[in-house]
Amino acid sequence: MSVEKNRKLLLSVFNAIEQRNDQRFSELLHSDFEIHWPPSLPYGEGKSKTWTETWNPFQPTELERRMDPRVVVANEAEVVVLWRQRGLSPAGERFDGEVLDLYQVREGKLLRAQMFYFDAVAVANFLGKAMDRPRISGT
Repeated sequence: MSVEKNRKLLLSVFNAIEQRNDQRFSELLHSDFEIHWPPSLPYGEGKSKTWTETWNPFQPTELERRMDPRVVVANEAEVVVLWRQRGLSPAGERFDGEVLDLYQVREGKLLRAQMFYFDAVAVANFLGKAMDRPRISGT
C-alpha cells in the first residue's frame, strides 16, 4: 500500500473515532487487529474496560472528542501519529495531553496499534479523580 493511502487510512480511523462511528471504525480494521494501551491505564493491557467505555463519559462535546491527529511519518507498512487526548470531568476539570501512536497497516486496513502517552500518570490521575466524583447536576 502506498504511503499516502496509509496516511489517509489513519486519518479516516481518527475521524471515525471522533465521530463515534463504530461501523466505519470496524470497516477500517484488519481481521487480525490488535491494540496495545499502557498497562497503567484503566483500559490498558488485561483490563476489562475499553478506551471508549472509559472516555465517553468525559467527552460530552465535540471539543473533548477532537483529537487533532497529525501524521508524523509513514511508510508502506507503518504510520506514526501524534494526537491529543482530551476530557472533562464531572467537576469541570479538563485534561489535554499528547499521545504518540505506532500503527501497522496490512492489506489497506489497520492491523496493530500501540499507544505511547507522554504522561500516562497524568492520564491515570485525571481518570481516577473523574471516576470517583459524583456527577454534578446539569453537566
